[in-house]
Amino acid sequence: MKQLMAFDLDGTLAESKAPLDDEVAGLLAALLSFAQVAVISGGDWPQFKKQVVDRLPPGAEVGRLWILPTAGAKLFRFAGEWRQAYSEAITPAEKAHILKELDRAIKAAGLDRDPAWGPRIEDRGTQITYSGIGQKAPLEAKEAWDPDRLKRLQLQEMLRRTLTEWSVNIGGTTSIDITRAGIDKGFGLRKLAAESGVPLEDMVFLGDSIFPGGNDYPAVTVGVDAVAVRDVQETKSILHALTLWLGR
Repeated sequence: MKQLMAFDLDGTLAESKAPLDDEVAGLLAALLSFAQVAVISGGDWPQFKKQVVDRLPPGAEVGRLWILPTAGAKLFRFAGEWRQAYSEAITPAEKAHILKELDRAIKAAGLDRDPAWGPRIEDRGTQITYSGIGQKAPLEAKEAWDPDRLKRLQLQEMLRRTLTEWSVNIGGTTSIDITRAGIDKGFGLRKLAAESGVPLEDMVFLGDSIFPGGNDYPAVTVGVDAVAVRDVQETKSILHALTLWLGR
C-alpha cells in the first residue's frame, strides 16, 4: 500500500474551478483516515481553500492533507491552522518580462480575438496563468474552446522559444501555466517527499493531463507511480474501489 495519494484538481477531483462535490469530498475524507493525501494543481491557495478545504466534511483528518498550489511552487500544511511551508515567488521584473512575451505570443497566435469571460491572464505570485477565454468562463464554453489542445500546443511552442528559462505547461481545460524553470508538479512532489518524509516510490499520483507537455506529466519523470484518468467520474470509481479495499 502506498503511504501517500496525490491528486491533480481540475479535471481529476473536480470540474474546472468547481468545488468538490459531496461524493468526492466524502471519499477524500475516508481516504484521509487511511493515508496521507496531497492535492497539487495550478490554482492558488484561495482557489484550493474554496474548492477543496472548505468542502471536506467535519472531522476529516486535515492534518494528513497537503495542499500544493501553483503546480507545487507553494506548499500548505495544517498544524492548528493552515500555514505556508515555502513559496518560489516570481519577482516584479520577471513578471513584466513574462507578461510582455505572453501578450506578444497571444496576439501572434490570434488568440486575442475570441470572447472572454474575465481576464485571460492571472498573476498567482509563483505562477503566471493564461486562460484562453478568461478565468470566469463557464465550463461548457471551456470544454468547447480547445478540446484537442492544438491552440495551447501552438502557444506553448511559441512561449518556449522566448521564455527559455521558464517552465511552460498546459493545464486545466483552457490554461497554460508559467513557473520558474524546473518548478512543476515533479518539483512539487520532490518537495512534498522532503516535507512529509514519504519517499517518492511510496506515492501514487492521479491526473488527467499525463501526456508530454501536460502539467501532470512531470510527476512521471520523478519516479512516482502515475495513473492517468479521463475525468472526475473515473477518479470517483478509483476512490470507491480504494476506500472499500482499505476499509475491509
